Amino acid sequence: MQVLYAMSRDKDMTGKEGLQMYRAHIRQSFELYLLNLLQLIHTAEYAIQDFSIKSSKLRPSEEDRTFRPKLGKNELIDSLKQNKGFHSLCTSHKIYGRVTEDNSRILYNEFAKTDAYKAYLEKKASTIDDHRQILIDLYKSCIAGEMFNDIMEDNYISWTDDKSLVVGAMKKTLKALPAEGAFYEEFQPNDETVTEFGETLLKKVSGEDTELLELIEPTLKNWDADRVAIIDMILLKMAICELTSFPTVPTKVTLNEFVEISKNYSTDKSKDFINGILDRLMKKLNKEGKIVKEGRGLIEE
Repeated sequence: MQVLYAMSRDKDMTGKEGLQMYRAHIRQSFELYLLNLLQLIHTAEYAIQDFSIKSSKLRPSEEDRTFRPKLGKNELIDSLKQNKGFHSLCTSHKIYGRVTEDNSRILYNEFAKTDAYKAYLEKKASTIDDHRQILIDLYKSCIAGEMFNDIMEDNYISWTDDKSLVVGAMKKTLKALPAEGAFYEEFQPNDETVTEFGETLLKKVSGEDTELLELIEPTLKNWDADRVAIIDMILLKMAICELTSFPTVPTKVTLNEFVEISKNYSTDKSKDFINGILDRLMKKLNKEGKIVKEGRGLIEE
């Protein structure tokens, strides 16, 4: 959608350039996942530095004397720190330079004020579940704070759009700790999604723009096509292509998907507008035999 919007604004942008932009966005989404995870690791690791600082005080408090850096030294965080595949990806995607000690220190010190961390430190013997939960709590603390979001947005302008996707992947990763083998592969873009679906959809919508507009216009009734919000028109074109070109995607999924997208990216009235136009288009295309679904994607009468 974002690439198609960019292409609609820049008439000189070629299909090849649009495809390159699309692939860059996909790559950046995965890099955001790597950055989120690496920043979490470094923030947790700062507990070791905190231990060193507390230990070197001339007059340590009782809290200083009893402090243990278990947030940065436990089998779950170690499984991430020692995963060669993950760190190889961080190197190849140049993620290390995006994480600084100052940022990790500030994020850690903010989390150190929380009741969750204090309760965790008070436990003399922590279980794997305790370590897992505190890492989840740490990540929640990070994403709730302005600084963490600024770090992500400073590095990747797409953070706002990709945040929910990345946060979901991070929570799944943390809940599955300790990390084993190529755990990150689950979150790497795969050919079926990126190429067979995404690239095909992009090429069809951009390549059949005129035909799609001619199909949509008769359903607009009292609306002039030029008055339809740009994003709404793009979503309608994408939805038509998905309905007619991807037999394994159920029609209901397509309808719900594009209505939801309109809620996040278009106007307040777009949800009802998209829903109404797509309903008319689906009936028309179905009647003409242009929507053919397979298996569970069969059209419901």
